[in-house]
Amino acid sequence: MSPDNKKLFNIIILGFAFMFMFTAFQTCGNVAQTVIANLNSTSFHGTGYTSMAVIYGVFSASNLISPSVVALLGPQVAMFVSGLFYSAYIATFIQPFTWSFYTASVFIGIAAAVLWTAQGNCLTINSDENTIGRNSGIFWALLQFSLFFGNLFIYFAWKGKIHISDADRRTVFIALTVISLVGTVLFFLIRKPDPPISVEDNASSEGGPESDVNMPLESKMSKALDAFKKSLKLCTTKEMLLLSVSMAYTGLELTFFSGVYGTCIGAMNRFGLQAKSLIGLSGIFIGLGEILGGGLFGLLSKKNRCGRNLIVLLGILVHTVAFYLIFFNVPNDAPIASSEGTDNKAYMNPSVTLALFCSFLLGLGDSCFNTQLLSILGFLYSEDSAPAFAVFKFVQSISAAVAFFYSNYLLLQWQLLLLVVFGFFGTILFFTVEWQILSSRGSEYSSI
Repeated sequence: MSPDNKKLFNIIILGFAFMFMFTAFQTCGNVAQTVIANLNSTSFHGTGYTSMAVIYGVFSASNLISPSVVALLGPQVAMFVSGLFYSAYIATFIQPFTWSFYTASVFIGIAAAVLWTAQGNCLTINSDENTIGRNSGIFWALLQFSLFFGNLFIYFAWKGKIHISDADRRTVFIALTVISLVGTVLFFLIRKPDPPISVEDNASSEGGPESDVNMPLESKMSKALDAFKKSLKLCTTKEMLLLSVSMAYTGLELTFFSGVYGTCIGAMNRFGLQAKSLIGLSGIFIGLGEILGGGLFGLLSKKNRCGRNLIVLLGILVHTVAFYLIFFNVPNDAPIASSEGTDNKAYMNPSVTLALFCSFLLGLGDSCFNTQLLSILGFLYSEDSAPAFAVFKFVQSISAAVAFFYSNYLLLQWQLLLLVVFGFFGTILFFTVEWQILSSRGSEYSSI
């Protein structure tokens, strides 16, 4: 197998591994609040929103040390160990206890930081300036198939159910735990890429799969400390500060489409007996938007016909339309409705078709922002990617933690307003960074 084909193979395996893991985890997050509201146990006092706030809060803090962990273990082992913690979190829903639920939330927050830093590192060392956009799109499209399969399962398993029984819950979460473990094992299929001939120490500087596993402990600790220092230093660079608003926006809208919007749909009594199963169908349409966006932008980058700014502009336009339609279709109290749901309506009779169309738009817009942030970070920090992706996930996750916290209290209209404001300024500042790159690199710069 040629070096280029080997790297492409690694990207595809990486995408499939994340697809299986997040088929389980994203489906879990999408239904967590609904499942907990339907628990028969009176001793369980957790909430899905609070759990996700804990996860992303710990996630944000852990991103400062995750480059050091990846430097010590290498991305392949780091992703495998993290995958085990993801599986353990999902398994807590089989027989939920408040203490195990929140303990697992803390550990998965740490694991998530390590997982995504290692993913960004693995993506970068298997890409170059000409393939980073294509590989980002391929990875993102494969990852987002997770929204399709898991939520399709939920749709058929819960179709016509008003109440989610203990047996229904156990069946779903046993299956999701097994699926997560399958994805975790796939990380061992990633092969060692051939290091560039012209840069002898490139492999070791990245801390990737090609790192010397026999490196002395003292050297590994020194490398880990260097990675931590670089993460702190990157936080204060001009480019990272400007991009941080876009990163924060991806955290806010991640919270909205992965936890809040599905809960809103499931709480709308005007949708009748299909309301609970529509949570799964909504996730499927979000996934379709993500897959279309990731695949399309990967093709565009390969043919070099579209710049990052145009794709991000498309993303904010698509999201603005989605937020406007949701405002008119979904009642304001839906995010914080009780287990009995809400009988209220917004400014029109609620439409299932419109609700699912908005799900598709949310996924499409999210793929616009995330693929281009992956691409621009991989381009700017190609020589030392792990700290850059750690900062990205730090900003994204801390905003997601804040969003999951306020989702317990804020009405829908105020959540949508925050999304619009952050989306607008995040887009403008992303444009600023891209224009600076264009002006500094000139004709040598490849647009994606």
